[in-house]
Amino acid sequence: MSNDAATETPTLDGPQQEPPAHGLGASLSPADARAKTEGTFPYAADLWAEGLLWAAILRSPHPHARIVSIDTEAAAAMPGVRAVVTHEDVQGDPSYGRRVVDRPVFASEVVRHHGEAIAAVAADHPDTARLAAAAIAVEYEVLDPVTDPEKAFAAEPLHPDGNLIRHIPLRYGDSAVNGEVIVEGLYRIGRQDPAPIGAEAGLAVPRPDGGVEFYTASTDPHTDRDLAAACFGLDPERVKVVVTGVPGATGDREDPGFQIPLGLLALRTGCPVKLAATREESFLGHAHRHPTLLRYRHHADAEGRLVKVEAQILLDAGAYADSSSESLAAAVSFACGPYVVPHAFIEGWAVRTNNPPSGHVRGEGAMQVCAAYEGQMDKLAAKLGLDPAELRLRNVLATGDILPTGQTVTCPAPVAELLQAVRDFPLPALPKDTPEAAWLLPGGPEGAGEPGAVRRGVGYGIGMVHMLGAEGADEVSTATVKVHDGVATVICAAVETGQGFSTLARQIVQETLGIEEVHVASVDTDQPPAGPAAHGRHTWVSGGAVERAAKMVRTQLLQPLAHKFGMSTELLQITDGKITSYDGVLSTTVTEAMDGKELWATAQCRPHPTEPLDESGQGDAFVGMAFCAIRAVVDVDIELGSIRVVEMAVAQDVGRILNPAQLATRIEAGVTQGIGTALTENLRTTRGLVRRPDLTGYALPTSLDAPDVRIVKLIEERDVVAPFGAKPASAAPVVTAPAAVASAVRAATGRPVSRLPIRPQAAVAVSPS
Repeated sequence: MSNDAATETPTLDGPQQEPPAHGLGASLSPADARAKTEGTFPYAADLWAEGLLWAAILRSPHPHARIVSIDTEAAAAMPGVRAVVTHEDVQGDPSYGRRVVDRPVFASEVVRHHGEAIAAVAADHPDTARLAAAAIAVEYEVLDPVTDPEKAFAAEPLHPDGNLIRHIPLRYGDSAVNGEVIVEGLYRIGRQDPAPIGAEAGLAVPRPDGGVEFYTASTDPHTDRDLAAACFGLDPERVKVVVTGVPGATGDREDPGFQIPLGLLALRTGCPVKLAATREESFLGHAHRHPTLLRYRHHADAEGRLVKVEAQILLDAGAYADSSSESLAAAVSFACGPYVVPHAFIEGWAVRTNNPPSGHVRGEGAMQVCAAYEGQMDKLAAKLGLDPAELRLRNVLATGDILPTGQTVTCPAPVAELLQAVRDFPLPALPKDTPEAAWLLPGGPEGAGEPGAVRRGVGYGIGMVHMLGAEGADEVSTATVKVHDGVATVICAAVETGQGFSTLARQIVQETLGIEEVHVASVDTDQPPAGPAAHGRHTWVSGGAVERAAKMVRTQLLQPLAHKFGMSTELLQITDGKITSYDGVLSTTVTEAMDGKELWATAQCRPHPTEPLDESGQGDAFVGMAFCAIRAVVDVDIELGSIRVVEMAVAQDVGRILNPAQLATRIEAGVTQGIGTALTENLRTTRGLVRRPDLTGYALPTSLDAPDVRIVKLIEERDVVAPFGAKPASAAPVVTAPAAVASAVRAATGRPVSRLPIRPQAAVAVSPS
């Protein structure tokens, strides 16, 4: 992002006011910003304990094989080795899974994906642990892997639960209706890795009661505790998870597959055991975005208004189910996009293969279908001779419209305003054909391209995501607010993953109680659960719980004063640490009103319930939705196929801006992640074997790849059912950006661009124009 873009002020709906110094609406800096900047913030990889042992995990070199034997004698006999554990040492449930319990802690009879855990070692030095793991002798009978999800339907079962995880047939309207104009497309989305910055690491410490404590960067500590306890055969009360500093997360940050072997080794040795995964282990072990195959047929009338959408969506879940059912529900439900479609017939499947496991990554399901339906809209515009933005405007949905699932859109849905904002924003200047501007060429200053081969393209993407869990998920969070000596403390098990919850919690208390100094306690499982950090749920559910607890404390604080002066608490207000009455009779400070007392309250927040999709794909499955429109401008060398993203103009409905600086950062980061999906990020496999599982083989976008991100409009239309009226910020641009980039490349090259990431050969124009 350029310096100009960084200082640009977004356009906001409604009257604009000077932002407050603290509380909601302030650009409050994160409390841990200084420590992270100076490198003193404690991450899990930095942990240490007296008598520490180091762990290493032996992983399968095959994507599919039968295990004939496992011989650990040589490894156990090595000097410095304290324990070797396999499936035989799992005392409780041999399998785990956050959503579906189908993944073994250690493979016992069959290996189902490359990198599956076979055994784990604890030793007094990390090198010794790795050498001992390598010394474990495993005899395999290699089997043919099933890596094509289309072939998984007829293949022999890869798992006792079968190959089909879920099938959703969505039926909406009349299947006999056809449009005057029909376009078809086949789209493929690659395997994106969440690529968490910072090593995945953890420390397990045995407890005197025979239990174990984990110190790890978990994003869902209570679920991780329960899964580990089940595998250890322990009561959950004897397992504790303490959340250490999380170095960012765009999915499930610490997979239980790293934690459970640690706990087994700690229980076996009676010593603290630490694991710091290599980047290769991370790529092989944790879940990725679902590779997806999508077939679409769009019907429209002569004016370009959609009549019917038909689609088939196939998600490759890899070896285990994980969140595939939820991802499929999002993909099928949003398969038509934020458009009014009178008739829709969608078939969705999620299947097991011998590919790496897929799971929760930001915008799962919604991102894949967005790339496909926006490709269809470009095809439809070209066939009708319409401007792509105009075609979209003729079809966008609004509040009160009905989704193909039968759910009415009751939340704000200003999709037309968002698209108009990015369409009307001035285009960036064209690069000059001069040597001084050579760095503007695709490929950079050392590229082989010629300015005469560069074509500029402008494309559009409109995306939508759901908020919170779906299909009947019980979303609930608990928070406690304590105030003593002019200092407030928030206790809530919502994990700060970089989404800004800790900052938001401080702002809520500042706003409600007028106390500037607010601390957020560290998270562990001794606190009531707050659920996973996904789908904006901590802004909504955990933030709502903090607000309710703070308001209860506010009532405790104001009631004695109100009683003394013969008025209701509603007639008193707290501003900048001062309590005043409506008539000016009462004026005192919060500290004076506290009079040395400690006040505290605990509250819960639970949104209105949802329901599962029925056998026809119908149901009110989502609490709410958020929308985003992006206009992408790209330069493409049509001879070499190299692509440079010049600018991304973003408009988003955010409900309410709670922290302007934090919101802008989240949107910019989401756009950049989406650009990686569009152009570079693809965890490649050959017959199930992961190729080059490192950050040289897997190309993340860097600061040099980030374009100017212009946040041209943020619509503040509050969702009345959400606390504060806010919507999630980062998932919507992640979903929308890849579709916008692909649309712009189509405009520049005239090529269909039906695969993400976009390969150079797909960006070479058929004939220069």
